[in-house]
Amino acid sequence: MGKNRLTAAILAVSLLGLPLAGCSPEERPGPEESVASLADGLSRLDVTGNEFAGSTVEAVNGMLDYEVSGMNIRPSVTVSKIEEVSSNEAVATLKYVWDVNASPEDYSYETTVTLERGPDSGWETRFRSTTVHPDLLPGQRLVRKASPPPRADILGAGGSVLMRHWPVWRVGLDKSVLAEREYASSVFYLSLYLGLDADALAAKLQAAGPDAFVEVVTVRQDKVSPAFETDIATIPGAAALPERRVLGPNPGFAAELLGTVGPASEEMAADGPLAPGDLAGLSGLQLEYDRQLRGSDAVTVRVMGADNTLSPPLFEAPSEPGTALQTTLDLRVQSQAEAVLPGEPGAALVAVQPSTGNVLAVANAPGGKGTQTALLGEYSLGSSFQPVTELARLRSAEAGAGTEDGGVPAGLASAAQSLGLGVAAGLGTQAFYGGVPDGSDDAAAAAAVDGPGTVLASPFAAAAAAASVARGERVSPVLVLNPADEQDSGNGETESAAPPPDEEDVPALTPDEAEELRSALRANVAGGRADEGLQVLGSVTGKPVLAAAGIAGSGGAKPNSAWVTVIQGDLAVAVFLPGAGADPASVAAAFLEGLAG
Repeated sequence: MGKNRLTAAILAVSLLGLPLAGCSPEERPGPEESVASLADGLSRLDVTGNEFAGSTVEAVNGMLDYEVSGMNIRPSVTVSKIEEVSSNEAVATLKYVWDVNASPEDYSYETTVTLERGPDSGWETRFRSTTVHPDLLPGQRLVRKASPPPRADILGAGGSVLMRHWPVWRVGLDKSVLAEREYASSVFYLSLYLGLDADALAAKLQAAGPDAFVEVVTVRQDKVSPAFETDIATIPGAAALPERRVLGPNPGFAAELLGTVGPASEEMAADGPLAPGDLAGLSGLQLEYDRQLRGSDAVTVRVMGADNTLSPPLFEAPSEPGTALQTTLDLRVQSQAEAVLPGEPGAALVAVQPSTGNVLAVANAPGGKGTQTALLGEYSLGSSFQPVTELARLRSAEAGAGTEDGGVPAGLASAAQSLGLGVAAGLGTQAFYGGVPDGSDDAAAAAAVDGPGTVLASPFAAAAAAASVARGERVSPVLVLNPADEQDSGNGETESAAPPPDEEDVPALTPDEAEELRSALRANVAGGRADEGLQVLGSVTGKPVLAAAGIAGSGGAKPNSAWVTVIQGDLAVAVFLPGAGADPASVAAAFLEGLAG
């Protein structure tokens, strides 16, 4: 009996001690934190860190991955409400929002999920297929079919088409259907028909795998005869496959400015309606204005069964075409600029119309491998950029201010601003506006290798300054005429060499000052004070040519480039060429002659 009393005493103490080891009902955590964590994991399609009743994180992640594998995008999942059914069970309502395309309309719905209190008083989710969608059964998955509309055009001056989503023929040779003895004849006839190098094609065919489709050429369907596909098919192994591609008037046309279009990467698709592989802008204006040009896909969401049968649509949205991007780029002027520009990396030509501020050409050397020198190149022109230094001298002489240390005219920064240097405008894409560093920016000061009084400019900024001289007032250049209001792809202006001034603080260029500048620049080309390097411009057909020239450094280096700015009638041009001994004046002369012809 004593033993029984001892056992009862031990049991009583143990029972009394249980609440002390655990939590009272009031102290046990509610389900809110667990539900929020679940919603976050579902949004990331990775529920690691959550607890599941009757399953593991690895198993649930596998189910989740399969059930949304046909969507190719991530949902946004939030908590709508939580109801505690009992002290050990709760039901949460989750709201799913799928950004299925670029339109404002999303696919949204609600699901419910049960949570149970686990042995450690924490909450565990009872994950089912209906956690992802209320109509989803085990073994089924959601699938999204997207059909993009043709990409909108990039247009130039007068509505000319600069880039369009053209129907094309992708021509190639299918080695899997060719016997080796047929290689030579197929190469011969295909090269003859297309005007290609037969030896180069033969080498490409030999190097490809035995079952490869060897790409030969891509041609626009509107540029070849209606019988093109049939003609190609008469050559053994050859095929013309229909596709659509975004192309310019010719390969390389304004490539650095207009950009390219191709399959979206996983990184690009991470935070938006794009799925990996979707057609998207990859560079240039195509990237900056991708949303405007892309429009929104036609989308259908369905449930696919294990046998690949599809349910009726759960959600449908029609396609919405993109909006064409209207630019000021002139097809003829741009083509002429590219025709005369040497191929060395760093060569650039920019043309601006002074009367309107329209940018007519932005040309970069084809050997630049995509470098946007024309708009973004940062050059130190020293204290010899005549349009600015001459204006500063005129003002100093009138005010009796003389020069600063080093012989630099007083008011150089103010003169630069009067001509638009350092004054950002609504260009519609990124550009370096230049200016005179004020010492507040270490990077700008480092670039000013000529010391005090250094003028910094890009080819674009130099052309804009010349346009201001021609017009007689500061010109605000423009390239993109209709940027979408909601565009947020980073098409802002780059920083100037010094903090940009307020518009009202920029001193105006007076008509008398502009006339003095034009006279000085005209004297550089013709007359007794003509610069020998600029005399080639004196014989250009048409109106008198005004010009200034010099050498420049870039990237903190000593002068390593030659430049010229030219004015003729309603056209202002800047040409920058690599090499201090280069001849940009001859390039400018050839450019103007080509336009006159």
